[in-house]
Amino acid sequence: MPSLAPRPLGGRPIGERPQTERPLAERPLAERYVELRRSLPQLRARDAAQRLGATEAALVGSGVTGPATPLRPDWAALIVACRSLGPVMALTRNEHAVHERHGRFEEISSGPGHILVLGPDIDLRLFPGGWAHAFAVGGPRPSLQIFDKAGEAAHKIFALEGRTDLRAWDALVASFAAPALPPPPERATPRAAPEAEGAVDAAALRTDWLALRDTHDFVKLLRQHRASRRQALALAGDDLSRPLDPAAAGRATLTLAAEQQVPIMVFVGNRSAIQIHTGLIRRLLPSSGGWFNVLDPDFNLHLREAGVASAWRVVKPTEDGAVTSIELLDAAGGVLAQLFGARKPGQKEREDWRAIAAEVAERHAATAEAAA
Repeated sequence: MPSLAPRPLGGRPIGERPQTERPLAERPLAERYVELRRSLPQLRARDAAQRLGATEAALVGSGVTGPATPLRPDWAALIVACRSLGPVMALTRNEHAVHERHGRFEEISSGPGHILVLGPDIDLRLFPGGWAHAFAVGGPRPSLQIFDKAGEAAHKIFALEGRTDLRAWDALVASFAAPALPPPPERATPRAAPEAEGAVDAAALRTDWLALRDTHDFVKLLRQHRASRRQALALAGDDLSRPLDPAAAGRATLTLAAEQQVPIMVFVGNRSAIQIHTGLIRRLLPSSGGWFNVLDPDFNLHLREAGVASAWRVVKPTEDGAVTSIELLDAAGGVLAQLFGARKPGQKEREDWRAIAAEVAERHAATAEAAA
């Protein structure tokens, strides 16, 4: 007996799924992304990948966010080649902080396990040992996007309309294109839980902390004492690491620096890249989505305040005197952002920055127990 369901002209019964149509969860990643964007058109690739249970590298590599050309993983040469591009926007982020800086790639050097990019605008510490995939993405906003072995974004470089040398950009892409490379993993794997924090000799940690002569030796101090950063900050004593209100410390520090026009250094990083802004900040704007923003012409910072689980005013001895920072940590104890007064090696810390850090510490102090 023929179906009595109404049929559109030349079509199947209304409301009946064709036999070849698969459930959304079983469709290719690109199809699922297009469907997701229909309901959430402003969703960024990173957030879309998380919703789809996929890696951002696989999403970008599929070409659905723009034509994607795989690039050969000759990391130092790729970064050096960026000097030819002229002004670009460099972007480094983690889950709760995004750092965007306009400028040129200038002085570049590399060594075992690291690439340094130094200049007044683009200032990077890159660790390519964790990198695995890179794509040149076309479309109205061309970009170079580098991903780590887990498929998470390590660093991105965007062309600036009317400023970037697009002929040099095309030449770079042609030189590094490697379409036969294996694709990145599609499924996101859960990040391993942080190692359990063991016992730490607080007195010995404090003694060695007071003996520091360079801020870069702080990571060595943590390794030496087998302490997490969060543990060390909680144990060192208020003179060296004072806990702050995580809901207020970042915004308060940035606001005072902008109001008083004190030049600062803003560090944001992930597992394989750190990006630094040095200079003044001016235009601050909170958003309805829970992000606090610096929106200056050549520097943008986006800080998801709900992601700040603990905050600290930190003092590290150096050969140039004490250096003070405001450090924002996530729930796992990882660094979201660090704020310093602008300085170069050999210079003493700015008194106006030190005064800002002291004011934030007094106005937004928290107990060590609450911060830990």
